[in-house]
This record gives sequence, C-alpha cells and structure tokens, in this order.
Amino acid sequence: MKLNEGFLARMRDATALLQSQGPAAATQAIQEALRGLTPSSSHASEPTGAPTGAQAAPSGDAFRPTGPAAGAAKGGSRWKSTQDTQPITDVYVDEALEAGGAAGEARTASAAEGATTSARTGTGRFIQASFSSPAGKRDYKVYIPGAYAGQALPLVVMLHGCKQDPDDFANGTGMNLLAEQNGFFVVYPAQAQRANGSNCWNWFQVQDQQRDRGEPSIIADITRQVIGEYGLDATRCYVAGLWAGGAMAAVLGRAYPDLYAAVGVHSGLAVGAAHDVMSAFNAMRQGAASGVARKDGIPVIVFHGDRDTTVHPMNGKQVIEQYSGAGTSIAAQGGVIEHKGRTPQGRSYTTSLHHDSDGTVIAEFWDLHGAGHAWSGGSSKGSYTDPTGPDASREMLRFFQAHPLAGDRK
Repeated sequence: MKLNEGFLARMRDATALLQSQGPAAATQAIQEALRGLTPSSSHASEPTGAPTGAQAAPSGDAFRPTGPAAGAAKGGSRWKSTQDTQPITDVYVDEALEAGGAAGEARTASAAEGATTSARTGTGRFIQASFSSPAGKRDYKVYIPGAYAGQALPLVVMLHGCKQDPDDFANGTGMNLLAEQNGFFVVYPAQAQRANGSNCWNWFQVQDQQRDRGEPSIIADITRQVIGEYGLDATRCYVAGLWAGGAMAAVLGRAYPDLYAAVGVHSGLAVGAAHDVMSAFNAMRQGAASGVARKDGIPVIVFHGDRDTTVHPMNGKQVIEQYSGAGTSIAAQGGVIEHKGRTPQGRSYTTSLHHDSDGTVIAEFWDLHGAGHAWSGGSSKGSYTDPTGPDASREMLRFFQAHPLAGDRK
C-alpha cells in the first residue's frame, strides 16, 4: 500500500487517540484510514459505564461487546474493559481513586486471592480433576463461576510457571475472582513432578512442542474435556501462562490454532527457542540463538519485564515476532503504535500494538520497565508476582474478549 499524507495524518490521529481514549478508538481510526475514510468523531461520546462485581446468570454472550466498542472488538464481553472505556493508563488511576489510599491496597490484595474466591463469595467452586491419555496423566483444577447454569461460557486455560501449582498460580493472578465477576471458566493443568522435578512444563523438548504429542496433547485434551463436560463455548477458548507455562502457552497456540482463539505469554519464550536442556538455559540467558521460525498471525498478548534475569527480555520480543505474522506488512507502514504509561504504584511501561491488514490488533507487547521475573499486577498471596502492575490478568482478558476463534481456524 502506498502511503500518502492523508494516511500518515490519520495514523498520527490514531496515535493521539490511543493516548487519549485507548486502544479501541485507535484501532477504529486505523481501520478507517485503511478504508480511506475520514476519522470518526464518535469516539468522544462512547459511554464509560459497565457492570462491576459478580454478574447474575451470565449467558453465552458473556464475551460479546455491546455499544460503540462492538465494531472494534470482534466478539467481546460485558466486563469493564480498558479497551472499551478508557486509556490504558487511566484505568489503574481510576480504580485507585475509587478505592482510596490504604483501602485501595487492601482491595487489590483481596481481589487477587483467586483460589479462595469461593469462600469470599459463597458462589463459585474450585474443584480438582484428573485426565489420562497415552501421552500421560495430569491433574488439573477448574474454577466454575457461581452463576453458571449450563450456559456456553468462555474458557481460559492458565499454565503455571516453574515451582508453582494451580492454587499458587490462581492466588497470584487473581483469575478466579475475574472469572466470578465476568462469567467464564478457568482451568489450571498441573505439571507432574515426575515429569519435571521443578514442576516446569517441558516447553524445550522437541516432543513437547508438537501437536498431538507429549504435554501439548495432554493440555489440549484437558481443554476439550472441560469444554465438553460443561458445554462451554469452543469458539472462545484461550490459553495463557507464566515462565515455562508462558512458553508452553505459545506452543499450544501454534500447535492448536483451531482450539485456542488467542494466547497470553508472560515472561515466556518463543516456540522453537530451545530443543533440549542446554539450549533452554542459553535461550533463557540471551534469547533464542537463531530465528524462531515462521510467523503465525494468531492473536497474542505478551508481558515481559525488561529487568528479568531469569528469562531474558529478548524472548518476549521474539514471541511477538513469531506470532505477529499478519501484522508485519502493516508494521512496515506504520501499523505499530506505541503508548507509554505509568501505574499509580510507579511502574512505567511501553505498550506496542501490532495491526493486521484490516487494522485489527493482532498482537500486543507490554514492555515493563524495571520489572523482574513476576506476574505483573499479581498478588503477594502467590509466588512470582509484582503488585505494582499493570494488571496483566485484566489486560489479557480484555485482549481475549476481542478475539473469538477465527472462522478459518475452526
């Protein structure tokens, strides 16, 4: 596409909209620019209200957006989304002001106690289950929101990091509370110590990087089992993880694009970054030694601290490079928009939005300045968490709700 001054002006407008009104407004401006339209003036009048707290009887439409944001997010949610309502930075400031001082800190800590949500609300259930196949046996836990009554709800698969388990990961990420508030299931596969002494998913072994083999097949089958058992919406199934779990989430997104609609990778590595233990340590120290193969174009959101000494920050960038395939042509023509922000607790970050040919955000990279190896915005009730934010759990959900499974991948 040949760029003209009008197009460049609209891309500058999109950058300004990202800073003032958030990703949804910026995305719409990019889409209009690509279609040759003039920028819309409707962004300023978008409503900002949204339900909060536990929702009564969410239906199978729980992820579907309504109102002006529906055009930018292809399939969404009724939850209060930073994409739909306000700039990325402002949501954290607003929530802190609403809570007020020490009370806000208490609310933040309480909100992240994912595994104990049932005790606090008296509604949801966090239950243990197990799965066996020729590839192996793994236990897992499922969070069932209290309002579930057979609806085809979305599913988020959460893969813990090394030295963690499902309870620890649920506590640290607060994903169960978000599931209770917004009406979706969460499943936490558990790595067996017999498979890895540190409870790491074996993302670095060749047999565990392929479809229908090893650990990817076990996790995919657990996902299908939960979808089938509870009648969940197979078009709104997502996978996310931390560290080794993030690397395995990247593997699953690539191996099962017909099962997972989008992927979240926190402090993880690209598929093919390693092929054995030695190359895994090398990749963790300095990133993959060579290119990490083809670009896939599957929606991905990546968080990585630029002071991470466990998994080198280069790995997060390589995940984006591997996944953003459909956005590379636009990227060369100004289709990557950067936004700098800071949380109330002082964490600064840079967010890069990558767009495909129709202006849809296909990838987001959150570069967390000064952050180490920890789940951003997590609770100290879990391990490997950084409460200073930004809130990776909420931002991943906001990203997921904009990406139901594409028709050509079903």
